[in-house]
Amino acid sequence: MSARDAVRPRSGDYLQTGDVRTYYEVHGTGDPLVLLHGGLCTVETFDGLTPLLAERFRVVVPERRGHGRTADVAGPITYRVMAADTVALLDALGIAGAHLVGWSDGAVVAVHVALARPDLVRRMVLIGQPMNQDGLPPGAHEMLANIAEVLPPMLAELYGAVSPDGHEHFAVIVEKLAGEWRTEPSFTLEELATIAAPCLVMLGDDDLITVAHADALRRTIPGSQLAVVPGATHALPMEQPDLVARLAVDFLVAEGARPPADVA
Repeated sequence: MSARDAVRPRSGDYLQTGDVRTYYEVHGTGDPLVLLHGGLCTVETFDGLTPLLAERFRVVVPERRGHGRTADVAGPITYRVMAADTVALLDALGIAGAHLVGWSDGAVVAVHVALARPDLVRRMVLIGQPMNQDGLPPGAHEMLANIAEVLPPMLAELYGAVSPDGHEHFAVIVEKLAGEWRTEPSFTLEELATIAAPCLVMLGDDDLITVAHADALRRTIPGSQLAVVPGATHALPMEQPDLVARLAVDFLVAEGARPPADVA
């Protein structure tokens, strides 16, 4: 997907909470579901997934500070800051008891929200993201240390096409997030065991999280399940949106459902 192909007129809106003017979109009707994008991503990276989830849910898709159409503000961009922004947005929109579906950085934001405001979260789908540094596969630490050199060009192109801060500011956002990625997330299993919202932990078998760590999350967070998708990478929601949507919907709507098996 090129930036030219992906960027098109959108039907979103803006909401001011504190010093952040957040861009967000709403699709579909039904129970609220908040779709949280990955680091350096825009809503376009969910264009394959959003309409599928919107067949069953009222899907809210915000762009976090310094991402996409939401301008950067002074100060660091940390997971805790982004989670606080997300809580403020949900409170302002009057959304409570929502499902959270987070991919990559969005999964960490979802967990911070669930820990800080359990009243806001019913169930979560956490895609492709370790919850501490031990969950990274071999070589990932070195890759993250040199992240500016290995980022897909598409991310800079999408940012430059829509950001109010201009294309040149992308390097600033990369540096802000890279500082966070070097040490975070750093949840302990003891912290994760206190999460009240059951989770579907989803990953590709060639992802930025080990299967062993994903299974530890499944065993630690009460009521959780695990789905491993063969032949998929960290870009799973873009590679196989139909499958991601089916697994997510089945988990979110089926109370007491059996854990999904590995998908061939």
